Amino acid sequence: MTRRSWRATSSSAVGSSRAVALVSGSIDTVQITPVTPDRLVDEVVALVAGWSDRVRLAIDGPPPTRPLGQARRAAAELRAQGRDAVVVAASDYLRPASVRLEFGHEDPDEFLDGWLDGAGLIREVLRPAGPDGSGRVLPRLWDAVADRAYRDRYAELRGNGVVLVAGGLMLGRDLPFDVAVHLRMSPAQLGRTLPAAKRWTLPAYERYDVERDPSGLADLLVLADHPDRPAVRR
Repeated sequence: MTRRSWRATSSSAVGSSRAVALVSGSIDTVQITPVTPDRLVDEVVALVAGWSDRVRLAIDGPPPTRPLGQARRAAAELRAQGRDAVVVAASDYLRPASVRLEFGHEDPDEFLDGWLDGAGLIREVLRPAGPDGSGRVLPRLWDAVADRAYRDRYAELRGNGVVLVAGGLMLGRDLPFDVAVHLRMSPAQLGRTLPAAKRWTLPAYERYDVERDPSGLADLLVLADHPDRPAVRR
């Protein structure tokens, strides 16, 4: 994924605005455009419109930004255009409880670095969906509630099909995505909207923003402090 030459200067937007960022001695103009939820679906689908092969698309964001819902809406539009589309929730690719909870149920560092089964996601989804893969992807691997494997059937991605992987903390960890969307929520808004039982994860999201720079890695950056009134930063 190509890293952008600019960095965030604002976490949210009201109305259309422009910001100027000084990066390595050069001035880049950043445009922030409010969009409707339907228009955001169009923006996501447009990212893969020119691809003739299968596409591995990440929809990355914390739970309050609704990445899974965004993936499902984009998948529905892709299917309406005649393309195969399979949605995979990152929460169905967590490691077993004995591994991910080794250091306790509320360890933010382990939540960032150790909960997602990246190897399983590559093996069952991202490698098969790649240009040299079989096209057979497994929508769900591990039931984290029951702590056992799902017994799902494989789904076929034909031709220029798209697999949409939705969840949080996915970018910057060597997962072979072709295209990435990051739904960004400011730390203050995330602290207000996360359920009280999940606020222990806040340091993980703070580390993620600083250490992995998902805003810079994304092909499409969405400002999602208010998911029903998103804005796109270009």
